[in-house]
Amino acid sequence: MLGLTPFEKRGYDLFDAFHDFEKNFFENSSAKSFNTDIKDNGDSYELTAEMPGFDKDDIHIDIEDGYLTIKAEHKDESGDKDDKGNYIRRERFYGSYQRSFDITGVNADKIEASYKNGVLSLNMPKKAVEEKTTKRLEIK
Repeated sequence: MLGLTPFEKRGYDLFDAFHDFEKNFFENSSAKSFNTDIKDNGDSYELTAEMPGFDKDDIHIDIEDGYLTIKAEHKDESGDKDDKGNYIRRERFYGSYQRSFDITGVNADKIEASYKNGVLSLNMPKKAVEEKTTKRLEIK
């Protein structure tokens, strides 16, 4: 009995080639974002973001409407010139990255950030849990 899939895979076909092209294109492009890890330390969260090649001044952290946004922009130009000032080779790289995180359970006023050896670290204390209280009303 034949399956219900209209394009049955038999070896390597055109669809595999397109998938491989798409995968290689997007995985090797500058559209890829930076990697992050978020650790729950009990009373706080620790967010680390790998951002090698960025200077501290290239990174901006904004908090708005319960979201923390990390933005980074990097511009790098290099090149070689001959005796007349003509370029023999010139390479440029421009990249910008941005990620946003929901921080509704975090005390935004006490977030601390540091950047060392290409790793951005954020210590984000959790909001204090409000104890539920019950109150009984007397009927008059």
